[in-house]
Amino acid sequence: MASHVVASADELGPGERKVVQVEGREVGVFNVDGEYYAYSNWCAHQSGPVCEGSVTGTYEATFDRDTLEYELEWSEEGHILNCPWHGWEYDVRDGECLSREKVRLPSYPVTVTDGEIVVEL
Repeated sequence: MASHVVASADELGPGERKVVQVEGREVGVFNVDGEYYAYSNWCAHQSGPVCEGSVTGTYEATFDRDTLEYELEWSEEGHILNCPWHGWEYDVRDGECLSREKVRLPSYPVTVTDGEIVVEL
């Protein structure tokens, strides 16, 4: 693995992201609540540029078997990455896909050293 400075911490505030080229790969770097995450800009569905999608929340549903009623609740605002091609959803904090079990975005270790965001790959 090699270390790559991709941005200064000052230029990537909470809720922001940056897509960079590293060793010929597109990598999306996200600042979520002060924590940094880096993922390959590749959706598991049909290879869309997932890191360029919107970061929003998602609906969680609950179902009452007795009344046969369900409720939808908006949650996880600012933590869900949506692929711009077909809307597959990923939790930007761990890359887990909400649309399919056992699917996760390829991720890279991220550190901040001397005010610089460093991605390892």
